[in-house]
Amino acid sequence: MPIASEMPKRLYLLQLSTTSIPVPSGTLEMVSAAYLVQMSDGKNILIDTGLPSDYAPLQGTPPSENKSNVIEQLAALGLHPDDIDILICTHFDVDHVGYNDSFTKAELIAPRIQYELARSGHARYAIARAHWDHPALRYRLVDGDTKLLPGLTLIETSGHAPGHVSVLVHLPQTGPVLLAIDAVVMQRLFTPDRKAWPTDDDEEQLRASTQKLLNLVEREHVTLVMFGHDGAQWKTLKKAPEYYD
Repeated sequence: MPIASEMPKRLYLLQLSTTSIPVPSGTLEMVSAAYLVQMSDGKNILIDTGLPSDYAPLQGTPPSENKSNVIEQLAALGLHPDDIDILICTHFDVDHVGYNDSFTKAELIAPRIQYELARSGHARYAIARAHWDHPALRYRLVDGDTKLLPGLTLIETSGHAPGHVSVLVHLPQTGPVLLAIDAVVMQRLFTPDRKAWPTDDDEEQLRASTQKLLNLVEREHVTLVMFGHDGAQWKTLKKAPEYYD
């Protein structure tokens, strides 16, 4: 059986900021993040780009701390935006596409339904449009589950947003790692009877996607699930310049 010449080699977690949100039970710590997958053939695959520098939070929103942007995070690894070969856009919320326009040399991969909804003028995605709809950007649109590269698969997980994708990465030592992104933002929500948050689009789809990921974890023997904004979990994870291999 032939062995693929390109496979994921390293996975870096780029923690961009933390926000402490008061809740009745105490404080909820939320993380903003991006991810970098380095392939064995030298390709650099970036997943999401974080909040834009010109983003003005709503009045009353708790301030973010420990802030850095994706450009700074890549620079700390010796990389420039032009070194990124592929940028995976999981969805077009403002905290995931804020630096897309810095990656004009990359091929951008986006779920078709999400891209077309955003391009239609949907208010949810308009705030960052200047960053994700820059004329120099080259998008390739995908539908449903997509094996993007050997060992790197996009998993369609609508519910938080139409067409949202999670990412499954097969690493040589760690094994299969699931980046849930915003399909499951907190570890405690990784249950089929979960409730939607106000920021979610469709509770029925959200539950179906959660069950899909639960099934995938069992079927693929996933060794690690990373939840998109779970500050408590992220304290336990390796962050760049450390990596998973």
